[in-house]
Amino acid sequence: MEQFRGTTVVGVRRGGVTALAADGQVTIGQAIMKETAKKIIPLRDGKVIVGFAGAVADAQTLADRFAGKLDEYHGNLPRAAVELAREWRTDKYLRRLESMLLAGDKETLLLISGSGEVIQPDGDVAAIGSGAGYALAAARVLMKHTDFDAKQIAHEALEVAAGLCIYTNDKITVETVS
Repeated sequence: MEQFRGTTVVGVRRGGVTALAADGQVTIGQAIMKETAKKIIPLRDGKVIVGFAGAVADAQTLADRFAGKLDEYHGNLPRAAVELAREWRTDKYLRRLESMLLAGDKETLLLISGSGEVIQPDGDVAAIGSGAGYALAAARVLMKHTDFDAKQIAHEALEVAAGLCIYTNDKITVETVS
C-alpha cells in the first residue's frame, strides 16, 4: 500500500482573529494526485475552524467526532478538544487513526493529537504536517517583525513552506474566525 505524504497547516492568532492556512497537495508515493484539496473545515456555523494533516478519511472521522464534542460542550473549544483527545487515545478504533488537528475559535488556537496532546501554543502560532517546521518558523518571524494580520501571516508562512517542502504546494486556502 502506498504511503500518503504531506500537507502543511499553520494557525495564527492576532488581533482577535484566528486564521488557519493549508496547502492543497495530496501526494501518494512519488506522485502528486491532487493540488487543490480542502484541508480546513468550518464547524459550529463557522465559529470554529479545524485544519488537518494526515490521512483524509481519518481526519474526516475525527472532524465529525470533534463536531459532536463541540455540540456536547456547547462550543467550548478547550473542553471539546480535551474530550476528543481522551477518546482518540483510549478508543480501540480511534487510536489507529493517523492525523493531527489544528483547531481555533476567536479566543483559542489548539493542536490536538491522537497521543492525547492538546497544546495551546506559546506565541499564538502552531503548525502541523510535513512542512510544519518551515511554516512555524516563518509565522513566528512574521509575528515578531511585521504588523500583518493573522490571515496575512498564515498565508505568507504557507508560501514559505511551499517553497521548501516538496509535499506542500502553493494552492493555499485560508479560513478565519473573529
